[in-house]
Amino acid sequence: MKDKDTLLQNAGINTRLSHIGNSPSDFHGFVNPPVVHASTVLFPNARTMELRDQKYTYGTRGTPTTDALCEAIDALEGSAGTILVPSGLAAITVPFLGFLSSGDHALIVDSVYGPTRIFCDTMLKRLGVEVEYYDPSVGAGIELLIKPNTRLVHTEAPGSNTFEMQDISAISTAAHRHDCVVTMDNTWATPVYFKPLDHGVDISIHASTKYPAGHSDILMGTVSANAAHWNQLSDANIQLGICGAPDDAYQVLRGLRTMGVRLERHQESALAIAQWLESRDDVARVLHPALPSFPSHELWKRDFKGSSGIFSFVLAVDRPEKFKAKAHAFLDALRIFGLGYSWGGFESLALHVNLNDRRISKAPPEGPVLRLQIGLEDVADIKADIERGLAAAKEA
Repeated sequence: MKDKDTLLQNAGINTRLSHIGNSPSDFHGFVNPPVVHASTVLFPNARTMELRDQKYTYGTRGTPTTDALCEAIDALEGSAGTILVPSGLAAITVPFLGFLSSGDHALIVDSVYGPTRIFCDTMLKRLGVEVEYYDPSVGAGIELLIKPNTRLVHTEAPGSNTFEMQDISAISTAAHRHDCVVTMDNTWATPVYFKPLDHGVDISIHASTKYPAGHSDILMGTVSANAAHWNQLSDANIQLGICGAPDDAYQVLRGLRTMGVRLERHQESALAIAQWLESRDDVARVLHPALPSFPSHELWKRDFKGSSGIFSFVLAVDRPEKFKAKAHAFLDALRIFGLGYSWGGFESLALHVNLNDRRISKAPPEGPVLRLQIGLEDVADIKADIERGLAAAKEA
């Protein structure tokens, strides 16, 4: 296996995705690891039980199934260790609870995932943590916001719904000068297109519900830490009693095998749709970091190896009082797109974005923001469906 591990380190991404977290020789030659369901684990004697001197001790602390997924994620992230949690939101809340204490100050990017903001504004504040939101374009200027009690800086690139890029390396460098932990929600790019730990991030967070699972039927999150922060993250996870289910871990590991080729298709189709929308008079602007017209495109181009299938566009609407009606008309006319939250599955999805909670990165004034998850359908059919929506919006 060591020879194979060395070979995989220099292999292409699809080769790696096909083989990481895979050890058939450990399981009688079967290609996929078994799904091991466990709560109680037995010990051979009292001494072993006292010292917990064996690999598996209780179901919440891992099974061969969950370990296989963690090993695969570590191989992708370059991390010292990974924990599995039941959702993408839990992948954010567990490290926040693990590294923040009452009296601490946390800096959270203003373009953050909406449920993260709700957690920060409710539970974190109730626990005595001071939360401050910052402009995603701040870069090295984050240092001016750091206080003596700042403990954590949370990043997300691109940002939820409006897709602002961040200079992750500059933020990490500045934060580390003040001993802050840097966390990043990297769900959009996955470790295939961006590796946070290579850019100074300490904790890489991923909603594996999205592209790793890939089929809109699994909820799971992964949290991966560098060596300096792994023990504290692992301890927090054990203390909170949170773990990922083996059946879900098996399905996410299965999804990883095709994630590379799926991402290629998502990227290609989404860019084609984004470029087409950008050429239309009924679209005010397209919010996709891989477009040269996007304000922080150069950051994306410098740091990322690719883009995924989700972006937003601003419908051109002349009066604010018409924003909701036009957006709803667009959505209701769609037939291929589903109306649903989440993304990263095989199907196209759309929703009307609510940006009323923003402090700094305010909503675009030209019209309503509509977020599209471009699935694996044929581009011609996706375009035709969007045209149905745009025609309906025009008439509303």
